[in-house]
Amino acid sequence: MKDNQEPHVIFTKGIDAYLAGVYRGFHFFLRFFKSVFTKPFHTREIIHQGYEIGLKSLSLISLTGFVIGIVFTKQSRPSLEDFGAVSWLPSLMGIAIIKALGPLVTAIICAGKVGSSIGAELGSMQVTEQIDAMEVSAVNPFKYLVVTRVIAATLSVPILSMYCSFVGLTGAYFNVHASEDTGLRVFIQNAFSGISFLDIYTSIAKTVVYGFTIGMVGAFKGYHATQGTRGVGKAANEAVVLAMFLIFLEEILIVQVSNWFRNF
Repeated sequence: MKDNQEPHVIFTKGIDAYLAGVYRGFHFFLRFFKSVFTKPFHTREIIHQGYEIGLKSLSLISLTGFVIGIVFTKQSRPSLEDFGAVSWLPSLMGIAIIKALGPLVTAIICAGKVGSSIGAELGSMQVTEQIDAMEVSAVNPFKYLVVTRVIAATLSVPILSMYCSFVGLTGAYFNVHASEDTGLRVFIQNAFSGISFLDIYTSIAKTVVYGFTIGMVGAFKGYHATQGTRGVGKAANEAVVLAMFLIFLEEILIVQVSNWFRNF
């Protein structure tokens, strides 16, 4: 057999490449859970990555959440005025922001900022053979580079989501107070009147899943980057696209499961 002979194609090159990618992703997923419970735990690196992911995203989350609270309130008021239900505006804002907008907007922002950052950082280390150098130095690169970032993303995104919901409700309150002169206490009571503990648990669970997805996808794409510097940009771009796609799928599935529990 010649050395330059092309590998055997089972279906088509595209389908074979896709299935191979799914297999690598599944193996990467299992390897993470195999490594996450073994020593060393690299706690200091997890805290550092939490700072990079969480604290450095606060400014963007603050601006986006505040603007969403104001804009969504402004857009909802005319529709409620047509039915004489402006008094329901705080309750609508609470349901929309806590149950949907806060977690989803935070996940999308983190997918673009954090996912691309992890993909580009690990991709750069991969193509410059820094990961191979870590293996020679008796350091487990998967444990140090991948596990720490995935854990940090999983823990940081729920905190950012709660903060985004708080800032969004603050923006909604300012708009409602400016238009109807509603007090803060009344606004809070009405905003949380339609929120149950199941809604809060579901929002937290969603953001945990979103954070894990963002960290895992970014680390997977960066860890398997090829083709030099071109592959770094490709890994960052694919990390964002795939993470957002999975986030929307997870949103649908988690909402369906929560509705099932609600009606159980």
